[in-house]
Amino acid sequence: MSDKKAFYTKLKAQLEDTTKFPADYLYKFIVPTDENQVEEVQGLFDNEGAVIKTKKSKTGKYISVSIVLKIESAEKVIEYYKKAEKIKGIISL
Repeated sequence: MSDKKAFYTKLKAQLEDTTKFPADYLYKFIVPTDENQVEEVQGLFDNEGAVIKTKKSKTGKYISVSIVLKIESAEKVIEYYKKAEKIKGIISL
């Protein structure tokens, strides 16, 4: 089993143990500011009713993106992570 697959399997089990869905879920990402990565992250959550906050790092090289979104299931939480991991330079926290 790949590391990513194992990670998502474990995350799904943890979410199902600790979260009663539907629930507000907090996503936190860090993206570089060299391209349009912030817009890409925001685009994933467009029209979903998400509350999105951004904050630049002290050096200005990175932007922290916090997103709160009502999610229906553990599978849906993971779907967004899988979409986000395709964005260049993104770090999921």
